[in-house]
Amino acid sequence: MNFINVLAGFELGLGGIVAIVVVAVVLILVIALVAWYISTMNWFRRTKVKVDEANSGIDVALTKRYDLLTKALASVKGYAKHESETLSKVIGMRTGNIKDLSLDEKSKLNAELNEVQRGINVVVEQYPQLKADTQFSLLQNQTADCEEQLQAARRVYNSNVSTFNQRRVTFPSSFVAKRIGFREDLEFFKADEEKREDVKFEF
Repeated sequence: MNFINVLAGFELGLGGIVAIVVVAVVLILVIALVAWYISTMNWFRRTKVKVDEANSGIDVALTKRYDLLTKALASVKGYAKHESETLSKVIGMRTGNIKDLSLDEKSKLNAELNEVQRGINVVVEQYPQLKADTQFSLLQNQTADCEEQLQAARRVYNSNVSTFNQRRVTFPSSFVAKRIGFREDLEFFKADEEKREDVKFEF
């Protein structure tokens, strides 16, 4: 009789152990899922911050380039009034704060600045004395550096956007993205289709 009672108790104990193991496994899975969800949610938010920072870098570079080209136009006016007035109209069409523009508007502004820069290069070629001017030469170098900074900021921005968009549409992270409000791809900063090469000063 005692042997049967011991055996029954052992079986009950084994069933209890199995139940505990099952509960533990379920709890571990739940904890792992919650941890993954939080980690994925934080990744999206961190990457969005990186995208915003890179967008801010584009704003800074565009603003600096705009200011430098405006100064360059002031220098050109003394040499080629008609050409400088035409370019001034292009650059003068842009009013307001650059950071308030949409990404598409920033792309268009960049294309407009490319046109202004090309126009200035043409004027410089026509007036050797302008090309020889030390201050103007310094301004050209600063503008070229600014163009490189803008391209670098654009590459960083587009790289972050690409990473974000890929993960946003890939299951299962797409589930988290929708839950926290990221339902659409982020927009790329596009180079002007016809002028994808970096603008270069011609001396």
